[in-house]
Formats: sequence, structure tokens, C-alpha cells
Amino acid sequence: MKNFEISVLDLAPVKQGKSINDTFQDSLSLANFAENLNYKRFWLAEHHNMESIASSATSVLIGFIANGTKKIRVGSGGIMLPNHSSLIIAEQFGTLESLFPGRIDLGLGRAPGTDGLTAQALGRNPAIINEQFPRQILELQRYFSKENSNALVRAIPGEGLDIPLYILGSSTDSAWLAAELGLPYAFAGHFAPDQMDMAFKIYREHFEPSQYLDKPYIIACVNGVAAETSEEANFLSTTLFQAFINIIRNDRKPFPKPVEDMDSIWSPMEKTMVLKMLKFSFVGNQSEIAEQLRNFQDKYQVDELMINSHIYDHSKRLESYEIIKRAVDSLF
Repeated sequence: MKNFEISVLDLAPVKQGKSINDTFQDSLSLANFAENLNYKRFWLAEHHNMESIASSATSVLIGFIANGTKKIRVGSGGIMLPNHSSLIIAEQFGTLESLFPGRIDLGLGRAPGTDGLTAQALGRNPAIINEQFPRQILELQRYFSKENSNALVRAIPGEGLDIPLYILGSSTDSAWLAAELGLPYAFAGHFAPDQMDMAFKIYREHFEPSQYLDKPYIIACVNGVAAETSEEANFLSTTLFQAFINIIRNDRKPFPKPVEDMDSIWSPMEKTMVLKMLKFSFVGNQSEIAEQLRNFQDKYQVDELMINSHIYDHSKRLESYEIIKRAVDSLF
């Protein structure tokens, strides 16, 4: 089995009965905890118009987390690039890298991270997204280059800084782009598992070495809910299930407490849909998690696993990441 790194994806989840400030403090607490466990990186994802997710001002939140930690890499998983001008993102991440040298990652996606109406409010033009996204990535690379010092438009801060770019995807589209540009590729298996197999195949087979990367580098994002017993883990995972039911119902309210009986909440059709979306969710005790991780890695041979954990109780969420880390360590 190929060795792999392990990291954290945090959506800054807002929980029922808790404030946004509570959310941010929990995120910082988790980042410190993950850092002490030697997780590789801590990424935050851009979403908008959702009561359940507070990471809309992603760059600001990255600065907060980086300022409260010492060594763990902090970044975006991702910045939804067509929501912004390339120059603004170059300046923001140039500022972050200047403040926290050698610790900032810039993961980039093309989706809006929200609903259609909010996407319009963000100024997106869906007719040009597929050509805009690759062009913006090239613009970012130019703004970060030393060679741009003679240009009329420059990113200050940003110019000449080594800020790694990652291409994010939830379908095969960005796999082609990441391969063409020779950049690392991260797949959103935590909510869109269907095309992961094909996306990895495309990326690996068509990868072109670049000045940034000499061989493919794959990050798979998955869900993880671990506890001392499998019964407790299954109980805690009902918060994740309820969150995805709310997505299906277009009800993005804060994350709920776990429940004893999911069948009283979801319909058979909703259950089928949720379990399909959450195909890559590792739930169980340490030995069960280790076995699930082994089976996953035997099949996909990724370079890094990024764990997203929707658990209501913060102490249980920390414990889950600790158990998952122990499970990973037990494999090697």
C-alpha cells in the first residue's frame, strides 16, 4: 500500500444553538489539535449564503487560523476563482504568504460554492466560466512570478512568492486541466463520489510535468467520523446524514445534534440519495477506520487524504481526528 499524508478540510460548520464566533473558535481549536497530531495541512472552503457554513470570507479566516498556529500549512480548499478577480486573490494570498512564510496553500475551484441566485450576486457569468477559470489560473501564475515585475499590473504583495496552487474538482473537467497545467489535483469525494475513479484516471494518464510538479499528486477529500466504539461513531454520523438531507431539501440551516433514529427523519428515497453522496465516508472505531482506509488506498493509491468531519460535539470532533490519525499510523 502506498504511503499517504493526512490533512483536514474544515467548512467552519455552524451548529444549532451556537454562534458564528463559536464556529471560528472551534476551527482554531481544531487547527491547533491537528497541528499537534502532525496533520499536514488545514484547508477552508469558500461557500456563500448558507446558515450552516461560515467560511465565506475564506482568505480572512485563513489568516485567523494561520495566526493561531505555528507550523501546519493553511489554505483554501478552495477559493472559487470565478467569484473573484485574479489580481485580488493574488494580493490576498500574497499578503497571507508574506505574513506566514512557507505555510500558505491556494486551492482553486470553478464552482460557485452556492446557489444560482447568489452566484449571480457574486457577479459570475456562467457563459464564460469554462474559459475564464483556466485563464485566471494562468493570470495567478503570472502575478506570482518574478518576471511580472516589469508589467503594468502587479500583485504587491504576491509577486515573486512561492505559493503552491492546487486544482480542485468534483467531476472530470478539472482533472484534464490539472493534468495539462502540471498542478496537483484535489477531488471532492466527500460529497461528489461518482466521477472520482475516472477523474483520477484522466489526471494520471494525461499529466504533463511542469516547473511546479514533476509527477501527479492527488488529494482525495473524504468524510471521517471515528469514535471509541462503532456504535458511538454511527450515532455521531447522524449529524452528517442530517446535513445532507438538508442539502437535498434546500434547507441549509445550522448543523443539528445527532439522533438515535434516522429513519424517523429521512424517507427511503432520501436515504438512498444521501448514502450515495456519502459513499466515501469512513465511520467506525479505530480498527474499522483503519480497514476502510486500507481498502480505499489499495484501490486509489492517493498521495494525501483530506478528512472532513461533521460532528456536532466539538470534543467528539477532536477525538475523531485523533482516532483517525492513530488508524492511519497503524497502517505503516
